[in-house]
Amino acid sequence: MEHAKTSVAGEASAPARGRRPNWKPFAAGGAALLLIAGAWLLLRAPTESTDDAFVEADIVPISARISGHVARVLVEDNQPVKAGDALAEIDPDDFQTRVDQARAKSASDRALVEKTRADLGRAKALFAKDEASREELDHAQAASEQAAADLAEAEAELRRAELDLSYTKVVAPEAGRVTRKSVEAGAYVQVGQPLLALVPQEAWVVANFKETQLTRMRSGQHAEVVVDSYPDQTLRGHVDSIQDGTGSRFSLLPAENATGNYVKVVQRVPVKIVLDEKLSGGRLLAPGMSVEATVDLK
Repeated sequence: MEHAKTSVAGEASAPARGRRPNWKPFAAGGAALLLIAGAWLLLRAPTESTDDAFVEADIVPISARISGHVARVLVEDNQPVKAGDALAEIDPDDFQTRVDQARAKSASDRALVEKTRADLGRAKALFAKDEASREELDHAQAASEQAAADLAEAEAELRRAELDLSYTKVVAPEAGRVTRKSVEAGAYVQVGQPLLALVPQEAWVVANFKETQLTRMRSGQHAEVVVDSYPDQTLRGHVDSIQDGTGSRFSLLPAENATGNYVKVVQRVPVKIVLDEKLSGGRLLAPGMSVEATVDLK
């Protein structure tokens, strides 16, 4: 009996050991996950990113337009200024004297013009009555023309003197921040000598993408920028333009591959990204700051 029971139990357990696991639920779940991942990849727009990107901005050099001693410097390094704000002043005394002299010369020449014109009128009247010779008339005419020419020259000198006087006040051509201040009160400056530089408020990003990343990149595409100094904020922007040439081509010493062995190196092309918004909280966005740029290629 015990042997019979054992045989029956063995026969009953044999089908259980030979039964294959049911993988259909797992296969259905995997297929669903693949479909979801495929749909996400299709719906997600392709992007290109690079961390070889930097903030750029115009740097406006402010130079002396006249020679003279600096009377005052009215700004400090990194100070924000508005367009038209005074930055420095060159001693105006000598230039004011030149203006006064030019005005006096102009007034004298103007009086001489009036006199010679009156003389010319009388000479013409006398010549018409045969009371003056042609030589006298020609002399009066020449004197009048010379006086007019002298007046024009004097007025030009006056305008130049007034212009030089205006140059004694160095003003900001646009809003920005003062940088590279290299002038102090009492220094003597020459024409064209740099005094300081001005960095305007408008900034953009130059992202150096690999040439293999430019296949679908076009002007106007949406871009996102994260400044390394402020990783908690993403700035929106757009592709403004793509440089017509690689960065190495515009370097000081462009590569020359016409001789010797050649190893192909993927080049980088600067892409200008214009920012559509500003940093919050008055954060500083300065030229040279590192950023990470991502371009949406859709």
